[in-house]
Amino acid sequence: MLGASLNKVFDYFKSRWQSSWNYSLWALLIFPLSPLLGAVTVGFVSLITWLKQSHKISRRPLNWGFALLSVLLIVSAGFAQDKIAAFLGLFNLLPFFLLFVAHSALIQTFAQLRQMAWMLAIGSMPVVIIGLGQLFLGWSFKFEILWVVLSWTVIPGGNPPGRIASFFLHANTFAAYLVIVFILSLGLWLEQWQLAIGYWGLGISKNSLPIAPYPQSPVPITPYPQSLVPFLFLTVAVIANFITLIFTNSRNGWAIAIFACLAYALYQGWRILVGSVAAIVSSVFLAAFAPSPVAKIFRLVVPAFFWARLNDDMYPDRPVALMRKTQWEFAWSLAQEHPWTGWGLRSFSTLYKAQMQIPLGHPHNLFLMLSAETGFPSAFLFCGLLAWILMTGIQLLQKLKYINPGDKLIFFSYLLAFVGWILLNTVDVTLFDFRLNALSWLILAAISGVVHRDREKHRLASRKN
Repeated sequence: MLGASLNKVFDYFKSRWQSSWNYSLWALLIFPLSPLLGAVTVGFVSLITWLKQSHKISRRPLNWGFALLSVLLIVSAGFAQDKIAAFLGLFNLLPFFLLFVAHSALIQTFAQLRQMAWMLAIGSMPVVIIGLGQLFLGWSFKFEILWVVLSWTVIPGGNPPGRIASFFLHANTFAAYLVIVFILSLGLWLEQWQLAIGYWGLGISKNSLPIAPYPQSPVPITPYPQSLVPFLFLTVAVIANFITLIFTNSRNGWAIAIFACLAYALYQGWRILVGSVAAIVSSVFLAAFAPSPVAKIFRLVVPAFFWARLNDDMYPDRPVALMRKTQWEFAWSLAQEHPWTGWGLRSFSTLYKAQMQIPLGHPHNLFLMLSAETGFPSAFLFCGLLAWILMTGIQLLQKLKYINPGDKLIFFSYLLAFVGWILLNTVDVTLFDFRLNALSWLILAAISGVVHRDREKHRLASRKN
């Protein structure tokens, strides 16, 4: 009788799989505002997908790699000095491996990538508005519904003071979120711009622009621009995200956003824009780092807000222990002392405080942190799995020469967001914010899922031949 009841439960979950993709989209929309509701929704979708596609999931070699990595991380936690902290630290990694595996089986099409990007662009707007109000209008409030179901805390002036943080705990975390959303929104904007130019400017038939929407999508993706509303919305979203990113005062965010703009310009073949951006960036760097006589000339046109932040003149009395170079050297020394199993997850903060007498949550480099806390085998396997996803994604991009340019562009934007995430994690650690961590793994799952579907399609075609 119990078995029959469980079968009914499983059958119910499997029947819901058909609409589970819509639930994932809504989770992306509400994540910035309610991490708990977003987490429950994504977890529900992951469970449904595992129940429906467990056989396919278990056959993918990439998933075997993440299974092996999970075992190595658990072994590392078993050897940690503070085992409780180390096992708690696993929750920043293992559940997200499951999320990645499930959604890489769920996400299969370019249309789904497009819908994800739309949800992120729409969902970012309330967060951006609150952030701008926080910095320029002094907005401050604490709002809670049922404790953590909906919990908003906005500090006037930002955190740290003078830097926009919005609903995020720190400006750097908010900047990392904005960078990813900015990259994907810019990809959507470029696609809408090309469609508008092609349809309105050149008179191309709407039937010649085949961008088929995914069925049952809560966000209608039109095959051609029936109006300027999507284009205008994305224009506002891209500009708003970029302006807000500037006022997070995050050098990492600035650099990656500029890198993304250059990458898009190169992809589109806009050489004049590449030269213009390169000239602006060079002027800022010369104002920040050139010899004094040269720097003074460029500081006449470059605001101190930029060059003083780059060369740390804005914060001249920063302790040596808060410098990234110091943190990286300490993390590397820890990794060399325990190269096989590391010191245990969440151990860096305690060890660094004992050495430097300054509390610090992480060493501002994900890969050094994993080397120090979990050992070189786990860190190298983690990096290898990421490299595999990136390389297979690039290989697929090179094969997409003869498909719809919009599909190729949206896939390129996801690869660019992935590269941006890697760059972010060489100078920071993003996995401690649940929203940002989940978003990162969903982007990886999207790339991996589309690549796997393409390989399966070609494998089946070769069998028929």
